[in-house]
Amino acid sequence: MSRTGASTGAGAGPRREHWFGLPALATSARSARDTVRELLRAWQVPGETSSDAVLLVSELTTNALLHAERGQVLCGLTLTGDARRLRIELHDDGRAPLAPPTRRAGPGDENGRGLFLVEQLADGWGCARSTRSEGKVVWAELTTAGP
Repeated sequence: MSRTGASTGAGAGPRREHWFGLPALATSARSARDTVRELLRAWQVPGETSSDAVLLVSELTTNALLHAERGQVLCGLTLTGDARRLRIELHDDGRAPLAPPTRRAGPGDENGRGLFLVEQLADGWGCARSTRSEGKVVWAELTTAGP
């Protein structure tokens, strides 16, 4: 499932949007990274923003896959009409609480650093009940200088 669209937003030029589904498989994080990298290249998103977005998608996809209950995760990217704001959304159908865990990974822990990376890279991020699935959405936004 993949859908790309453009609509006129408040900024100059069309707002670009792309959604794609991912099966709840270990290989899906890699597929998400590859899809996003190609899409952002086509949208002419600057290299640093694109690299940060790919890392954010990787981390958010990995978390969403852990919580998916029906075997599917929905990933969406939206670029504002003026190409200055990129929003990444990952929707799952899990029943996990909205509030992310507050525990920080220790030096010997192999997992638990994903949301810390999201906090460091994103200009803003959060989670809410999803309007596209029965679970939640975790989103992150990046500011870009435009193409």
